Amino acid sequence: MTILIDRDQGISSPALVPAEGDLARDHVSADLTIGLINNMPDPALKATERQFMRLLQAAAGPRRIRFHCFSLPSVKRSPEAKWHVESEYSELSELRHRKFDGLIVTGAEPVAPELDHEPYWRDLTELIDWARVNTRSTIWSCLAAHAAVLHLDGIARRRLPTKCHGIFDCEAATNDPLTRAAPAPLKVSHSRLNEIAESDLTQAGYQVLTRSAKAGVDIFVRQYASRFVFFQGHPEYDALSLQREYLRDIGRYLARERETYPHLPVSYFDAATEEKLARFEKKATQQRHPALTNELPALNLRADIAAGSAAAALFRNWLQYLGAEADISVLAR
Repeated sequence: MTILIDRDQGISSPALVPAEGDLARDHVSADLTIGLINNMPDPALKATERQFMRLLQAAAGPRRIRFHCFSLPSVKRSPEAKWHVESEYSELSELRHRKFDGLIVTGAEPVAPELDHEPYWRDLTELIDWARVNTRSTIWSCLAAHAAVLHLDGIARRRLPTKCHGIFDCEAATNDPLTRAAPAPLKVSHSRLNEIAESDLTQAGYQVLTRSAKAGVDIFVRQYASRFVFFQGHPEYDALSLQREYLRDIGRYLARERETYPHLPVSYFDAATEEKLARFEKKATQQRHPALTNELPALNLRADIAAGSAAAALFRNWLQYLGAEADISVLAR
């Protein structure tokens, strides 16, 4: 299914806006075709769609975007999520029959001890090879970034001692159009159990754009026929994304679906909330039972998390990069 994103007209079905190829608009900017390969876990599936659509709408300026959602068919889904994908998403095979200016590929919840043993590994590596020569640029997010560098250059991710989870201040490591006019520091959400070491990336020819003193590498890039952009973090997360993940992990601990109690997200909740959650953790470890979720305290975030400010600049610059060549093609017609 095609979704049309326009700053002035909002997010619409194809029937509500001019047909493809109609250039009778009040600007010369070419339409961009962007695909989202959404492999996020079922609870985050629809939220991820909304987050990226809103980001693209805010960043589009006068440009119209044709947005297509896909998901790797080998990602395991619940019946409800599978129905949503089958009814609302395009078949992955359609990817090769259209021209895409850009792709955004999310990670998936791991189910195997090693990335190359994941049930979706073959589908994902075929996508990496296709995007390398058939897009102007592709964004690889979190686990998808780790999978891409493993497939392309044999760079293995490393297990962290504790989960990297929270909002981290990230500084520019070099000047690059992608980070032009971005706030300094960029406050970026990270939520991962693994990392790619900067030394491994630079030795293999990747360029690190942003890094955090606490979270390590944030954004890095490599130029093929397509410009590959890799996010170890989640700049697209809204203000409550980390809270939803944290509460999910508490629920899993109380249901004995995980062995360890989750750490608090870094620089996320205000001081009073952190104190309440520390007391709740003590009680939860002593009286481990799913019913305790009803006793969770009210949660308040810190006032300075600046959710979305980094993503707004990054995606505005990314669309400008994608649009430069497309505009030249329109003017040459």
